[in-house]
Amino acid sequence: MKKVLIITAIIITLLVYSKSQANEVVIIPENSLRFRVIASSNNVDDFIIKNKVKKVVEKELVTLLKNAKDINETKEIIKENITNINKTISNTIGEEDIDYDVNFGFNFFPKKIFKGIVYNEGEYESLVITLGQGNGDNWWCVLFPPLCLLEENPNSSDVEYQLYVSRIINSFK
Repeated sequence: MKKVLIITAIIITLLVYSKSQANEVVIIPENSLRFRVIASSNNVDDFIIKNKVKKVVEKELVTLLKNAKDINETKEIIKENITNINKTISNTIGEEDIDYDVNFGFNFFPKKIFKGIVYNEGEYESLVITLGQGNGDNWWCVLFPPLCLLEENPNSSDVEYQLYVSRIINSFK
């Protein structure tokens, strides 16, 4: 009887584990462009500054990129506007005495799982803003295909989110 219970427990554990792994969907194409903001540290003041920078730069990028038809056009628009992005960051930080770095190139991103979609870790072409020491938590999204604003609807289900992401990606193939 003990053997049957142990075997049943192992089978149930394996089924639960495989189901949780099956729910993770990887659909972000390798040829994507990401945007990341890294806080100087995890203290409250640095977190607030990171969120301010994220909001204003994201808003600027959404406006700049709303008519971009492909990844090459997206890259060109960002390159042409790096000076403006720097000015936006500088104006947002204001009188705070914080250094920052803007890097548009290949940068490391940690793995992220959001609403059942896996965004794999790795080196990705991206726009990365590092505030201060860059030792704090980061926020990031995918600029192309344009997925940055999807996180704004926290009430959507995982399935709704995955379907929406799939539709956006398929429209840019």
